[in-house]
Amino acid sequence: MSVTEETPVLVATEADDITADMVITELNRRSVPVVRFNPSDIGVGLTVSARFGTCPAPVAGQVRTPSRTTDLAHVRAVYWRRPIWPTFQHFGNNDARFAAAQVRYGLGGTLYALDGPLWVNHPLRNAAADYKPAQLALAQRLGLTVPPTLVTNDPSEARQFIAAHGQVIYKTLRWTPYERDGVPVTGWAEPVAATEIDDSVCVTPHLFQARVDKAADLRVLVVGRNVFAVHIDSGLLDWRKDYSALSYAVVDLPDRVRKALLAYLDHFGLVSGSFDLAVDQAGDCWWLELNPNGQWGWLEENTGLDLSAAFADLLTQGETP
Repeated sequence: MSVTEETPVLVATEADDITADMVITELNRRSVPVVRFNPSDIGVGLTVSARFGTCPAPVAGQVRTPSRTTDLAHVRAVYWRRPIWPTFQHFGNNDARFAAAQVRYGLGGTLYALDGPLWVNHPLRNAAADYKPAQLALAQRLGLTVPPTLVTNDPSEARQFIAAHGQVIYKTLRWTPYERDGVPVTGWAEPVAATEIDDSVCVTPHLFQARVDKAADLRVLVVGRNVFAVHIDSGLLDWRKDYSALSYAVVDLPDRVRKALLAYLDHFGLVSGSFDLAVDQAGDCWWLELNPNGQWGWLEENTGLDLSAAFADLLTQGETP
């Protein structure tokens, strides 16, 4: 596929996405055509038609919104930001499950079949990179320092691990929407004591990790081969709890860490990712986790780093750097 001035960038995201807005604004400034859609708009707000085996191209067809029609054979790049899949709550349970599956495997499957455009990032590769145990193992293979970590549903093993390491934190293995009495709650990294471990641990695997004696945190955003590192001071165990308490400084990563993070993304076939690292009192970096599709808009606002331009550069060129 050749990239021309008329070749659009597809942006798949929810209706209210300030981060996507920042990138789209930059693409508009460069006169790069953009087609924005959300899978949950399927129906009158979004139509897909795809043909296979009847034309020279492996995939031929269109994605149509009320304002745009896109030829699937001529897509420059796909920015897979924060799309929302439909749940069809107005249907009965069986019909809703059926319809939701058809959208994921029909619309999703058609888009995933496109091998011409650059994906930032391909959702199937995002999914493969989103398992914390796999993240921990790969980080160690690449020479990054990983805190002692236990994933278990054995209460006895959990108590022994906490006794051996003293200060231990609990983390969720995967963020999921959760409510208590109708109020949304989230899972922070929290200290955990051996006395808190009971038989309910056996219901699911839990992640326990030795606490790093950290001086600060690092959020590292990689866009193509550009690496942006921000030193975050907060005094909090989990800095996400209070953004008003944070202060920021742009820093350079040690070369070995920078190369390891690039190799990390290469392993999963990703072109972008947000890494969280901890910096200990000696100034050494410790691996915490990767969010393949993490937020970064607030970092641009607080540091002046031109992150939206970096994404626009990547999407405009339409190929892996």
